[in-house]
Parts: sequence; C-alpha cells; structure tokens
Amino acid sequence: VQLQASGGGLVQPGGSLSLSCAASGSISSINGMGWYRQAPGKQRELVASISRGGTTNYADSVKGRFTISRDNAKNTVSLQMNSLKPEDTAVYYCYAFELGVRYWGQGTLVTVSS
Repeated sequence: VQLQASGGGLVQPGGSLSLSCAASGSISSINGMGWYRQAPGKQRELVASISRGGTTNYADSVKGRFTISRDNAKNTVSLQMNSLKPEDTAVYYCYAFELGVRYWGQGTLVTVSS
C-alpha cells in the first residue's frame, strides 16, 4: 500500500489549506486513516483520525478549526484546515491501517507565516 499526500504550502495566519492523501496498491479494506504532524524539534503528534465508518477524533489544539473526511470508494483522506496559526507549521503525514498494518505517506510541509 502506498500513500501519496498533497496540498501543503505557505499560508498566512488565519488562512486555510486543504491536504489530501490517496492510497493505492494492493488494498483489501482500509480501516482507520488520519493525519499526524511533526514540527521542528518536536515529537510527531496525532492531528485527526477517522474510522471507516466516519467516526472522527481531533487533537484539542485543532478542534473547531480542522475537519477530516474520507472517501472509502476512492481510498482517500482529506484534512481541511481553517484559521491556521503559526503553531500549525509542521510536516503533515497521512496514514492508513490496512489489515492491521499502518502505512505512512511521505509528508507534506505546511508553513503558516506572514
């Protein structure tokens, strides 16, 4: 299973960005999907997750600003990020669980700066 993330970039504080991640390869049934992020000098942290049935979970720091969604037919997961703050600057990694194994995307850089 390969994951391809896209959508990162530079945005001003208060702006919005949308990240997407598509899974491909030998896929049987992808279960949980989501996004982690890692800021410089910090540990990787969970941003948001979504189950196959659509149950979502968010880090407290992004609740009310980020929205995760998925398309099971297309094996994609997206992250809509609004009201971005400088502290959201990080490399964002998507992941997906397939038959109990977690696969990672390559990471996409999000920079929030004026």
